[in-house]
Amino acid sequence: MTSHSFDVDAFLQQPLVARVATSGPTVRPLWFLWEDGAFWVLTGPWTRLFDRVKNDPNVALVVDECDLVTGRVQQVIARGQAELVPFDVPRGRRKLSRYLGTDEALWDERFVGYLYDDPSERGTTWLRLTPASLTVSDLSYSVAPS
Repeated sequence: MTSHSFDVDAFLQQPLVARVATSGPTVRPLWFLWEDGAFWVLTGPWTRLFDRVKNDPNVALVVDECDLVTGRVQQVIARGQAELVPFDVPRGRRKLSRYLGTDEALWDERFVGYLYDDPSERGTTWLRLTPASLTVSDLSYSVAPS
């Protein structure tokens, strides 16, 4: 296998789906924001993720892409202790707009609720993972012409 370097920040700015693993073990897909050297994920007391991280903050997270047409195969694996930190609307807007677009009028109402509901009532919280380790792999390959 040949390992190639790639721009990790540019890769993580794409609206890709991450999968986070917690003790249990449990793995779940989720949207994320990569900002300030950390992964930011919306959570709250209505999710199992929230309780699992409260009980054991050790998590692993993977973001990957496999394009069979171009042969592009890239992955980022992060490990560390997640923190539950207060929700802030500007970061929430940045996270949601990368997946849903900038026009909030077109968003499903449950996503708009994250921005305008009172976080203290709903319990909306950030899960922040500042990786203790970050493994980056480019396993891309050449595709034979058709």
